Amino acid sequence: MKNYRTEAFIIAVGLLLMGFFVGGGIKDLAKPERTVFVRGLAEMEVKANHVTWPILYKEAGNDLLALCNKVSKSNDVIVEFLKNEGVGEEEISINPLEVYDTNTDRYSNQNAEFRYNVTSVITVSTAKVDLVRQLINRQGELLDKGIVIVDGDYRYRVDYEYTDLNTVKPKMIEEATKNARAAAQKFAVDSDSELGKIKQASQGQFEISDRDQNTPYIKNVRVVTSLTYYLED
Repeated sequence: MKNYRTEAFIIAVGLLLMGFFVGGGIKDLAKPERTVFVRGLAEMEVKANHVTWPILYKEAGNDLLALCNKVSKSNDVIVEFLKNEGVGEEEISINPLEVYDTNTDRYSNQNAEFRYNVTSVITVSTAKVDLVRQLINRQGELLDKGIVIVDGDYRYRVDYEYTDLNTVKPKMIEEATKNARAAAQKFAVDSDSELGKIKQASQGQFEISDRDQNTPYIKNVRVVTSLTYYLED
């Protein structure tokens, strides 16, 4: 005959153990998840590695054909100046002339001395940032050749860019993550906890801006990473 007492005892012990583990599991499930959310910042200063330099000048007159011929010759002088100083021909482009006829504008001064105003723009686009900065400081030399460069037109401003972001991304992400972890570690210590694994992480967009308005050829690169860590007792 089967020993029912033994089987009943085994079943009872099994149910008791199962209840213990299930109870412990339910207790763990009911325990609130503890986390800390932090952000880490990384910044770096870099030199611009590309520049676009629009060279703008204007001429005025009453004979449009003669005026256009004069502008064409001035363009040749500017291009020659640039090439002699080390700017490649492929880095120079000449925009179509902009011609303004005062006679066609009813709001203009019909008694103006000159009927036509011609604007010419020669654009330098190059990675030779230092060279262009030197030439910008020397553009007054063109005045000796009868060419007056116009500054201050909002449409034609010198534009400095940094295009090699991929080379600094890994290092900056590492630094931002390290800074975020340091902040999380400090929080864990202050709350008598242990810092656990990362629950969630996201990388913000990289931002590139001028360091200041006086040095637009120096750029500030910035990124913020956001991380959530588990906290453990």
